[in-house]
Amino acid sequence: MASRNLTALRTIWIKECTRFLRIWVQTLVPPAITMSLYFIIFGSLIGKRIGEMGGFSYMEFIVPGLIMMSVITNSYANVSSSFFSAKFQRNVEELLVAPVPNWIIVLGFVGGGVARAILIGIIVTCVSLLFVDIQIYNLGIIIITLLLTSSLFATAGLINAVYAKTFDDISMVPTFVLTPLTYLGGVFYSLTLLPEFWQWVSKINPIVYMVNGFRYGFLGVSDVNYLVSIGLLVVFNVVLFTVAYQLINRGVGIRS
Repeated sequence: MASRNLTALRTIWIKECTRFLRIWVQTLVPPAITMSLYFIIFGSLIGKRIGEMGGFSYMEFIVPGLIMMSVITNSYANVSSSFFSAKFQRNVEELLVAPVPNWIIVLGFVGGGVARAILIGIIVTCVSLLFVDIQIYNLGIIIITLLLTSSLFATAGLINAVYAKTFDDISMVPTFVLTPLTYLGGVFYSLTLLPEFWQWVSKINPIVYMVNGFRYGFLGVSDVNYLVSIGLLVVFNVVLFTVAYQLINRGVGIRS
């Protein structure tokens, strides 16, 4: 049983990885170009006028946030588009009738999203080296935050795909939810610059904890306790995975 489940998980994961690697011009190149523009405009041009932030140059300060932003958007987009395409083409029915536990299906799709997010993170990090010398304060926290964040948004993308009825439904959440939360999540600024009331409001935004936890791993500075960030990521992952599993188990949006 364990061997069969492992084979099924590996097969789904390889399929998901092959999918985004086959169209690498669409999945891997655009984030690198986009982040290069961020580095040039916000880092090299505007950053010189801003000066230091949190005791570091502005470029050094925004690098972790930009990497995390690319990880969030790509892990979400990979699973939401992949699972909805499988549902739209009715390929997902083959998985549902196969002797494979539903949690394996969820893990397989989420694993594909995590793989793409990690690869994008590495690419963006390499691009950032063209503009600034990156320092690492705690590699363990970087890895943990990266894995938990990518798996969280990959699972969220799966949930979105389950409920989506058209391809337009896939783009609504990234456009109207993820983008505003990301830009207001401390990617380009420190929360200490805000009035006390807005600092408190900002801490309602979950992406604040992800960005700051990741930044702590690089720079050793954070607007929130990094242990709180990791704790919240673990809780969110458990909750969303449970929701995704229950949705697949009940066939919501899949079985007619």
